[in-house]
Amino acid sequence: MEKIVQTAGRDQLGEFAPEFAHFNDDVLFGENWNNQDIDVKTRCIITVVALMSQGITDSSLKYHIMNAKKNGVSQKEMAAVITHVAFYAGWPKAWAVFNLAKEVYNEEITAVTEKEAYQNEIFFPIGEPNPYGQFFEGQSYLAQISSEQVPVFNVTFEPGCKNHWHIHHAKSGGGQMLICVGGRGYYQEEGKEVQELLPGDVVNIPANVKHWHGAADDSWFSHLAIEVNGEDASTEWLEKV
Repeated sequence: MEKIVQTAGRDQLGEFAPEFAHFNDDVLFGENWNNQDIDVKTRCIITVVALMSQGITDSSLKYHIMNAKKNGVSQKEMAAVITHVAFYAGWPKAWAVFNLAKEVYNEEITAVTEKEAYQNEIFFPIGEPNPYGQFFEGQSYLAQISSEQVPVFNVTFEPGCKNHWHIHHAKSGGGQMLICVGGRGYYQEEGKEVQELLPGDVVNIPANVKHWHGAADDSWFSHLAIEVNGEDASTEWLEKV
């Protein structure tokens, strides 16, 4: 997760109230908002609800609505949150918050594609349609994350997309490493059981081993692909799964 950095306290109150600025920037945002026990999108929703419940409808709430939008809260989700809280916090508060939310979302009720929604869930870019798409069943995407030292690519699979059986050949060294960063997918080596993959899982694929990987039928899936240096390394694409 990208680290949240806040400077508003020091920018506005650094000289007048330096201790308060420290608590605001370093503790509230620096520590609390960066705690990963709950995700940032959920924190954004909780914060909007807390401020709305207290009747705070000034620029601080608008900032947090903007932050919620940036972290994946859609217009429909925000409208549903405000409507739900209205029954508990009060109808006039909901009207005031809706006026702020409309400014933030520009009253645009545009459809969010599945790809856009999934992009909001993962840190790395999805990228463009995969130039190796002829070796995949379904739609996949490729984004180069690093081009120096060790090339790293983020490979994203739409639901149900799987690559063909393939082998990373090498006389010595070689192989591939997968680091799962989003969604749910599968990996299988020839002659072994299918392995479920979730964010945080790491797969070390030896050279000269026939295998495939891809998304579950009901989920997008992304992994970083890291090619391991090897002698006379090459990839052989084989039959469909």
